[in-house]
Amino acid sequence: MSERFSANPEKLSHEQVAKFLAENQNFFSQYPNLLAQLELPHNSGQAISLVEKQVSILRERNIEMRQRLNNLLENARENDQLFDKTKRLVLALLEAKTLPELIDALYHSFNKDFGIHYTRVILFGSNGVNAGEARIESINTAKIAIGKRLKSVKAVTGGIDVKEMEFLFDSDAQNVGSAAMTVLEHGNIFGVLAIGNQDPTYYRSSMGTLFLGYIGEILNRILPKYL
Repeated sequence: MSERFSANPEKLSHEQVAKFLAENQNFFSQYPNLLAQLELPHNSGQAISLVEKQVSILRERNIEMRQRLNNLLENARENDQLFDKTKRLVLALLEAKTLPELIDALYHSFNKDFGIHYTRVILFGSNGVNAGEARIESINTAKIAIGKRLKSVKAVTGGIDVKEMEFLFDSDAQNVGSAAMTVLEHGNIFGVLAIGNQDPTYYRSSMGTLFLGYIGEILNRILPKYL
């Protein structure tokens, strides 16, 4: 085969050479002198041997694998932290004895643990309920302000207009750049949970809603007993 290389190099395409070397990976071990003679262009403009090139490729792959590993470890740490924060919140909600205590625990966790700029729980019903920091509104008022949002069974992010912002975040509406919300329901709709951020691009329509939906599901099971 080596004679064909030297005698008729014009008859061999790059693809044929690459295929041959891939199928005969011990070829250069049989011709070590040839391996030492091969040179490849380098970014610096200087030629380097094939061995040096292989070492360089392996070094780059090693750096890439380390970066991937570091990213995986960082994601694992972030997931552990998120789990711990979420566990503390759920336990605080379960331990609350009154509706104001429950709302206070939610607001405190969202603010201190999760760094959420603005949190609102709006409950639909009678003003006679002591809801602490949560706001009480009639369902009819909510339908006028955010009627189309109440039809969504999933948490939504992005696309919340000015009038909807004013209803959800009242005095803080002008400071909210982007928001997300989820409907609270247990058989019937009884409220909404909304969160806002000063950054207009923070909550986007494409952003995942897993966490907000999860907390909403917990509130769906805990809140009705207080209403």
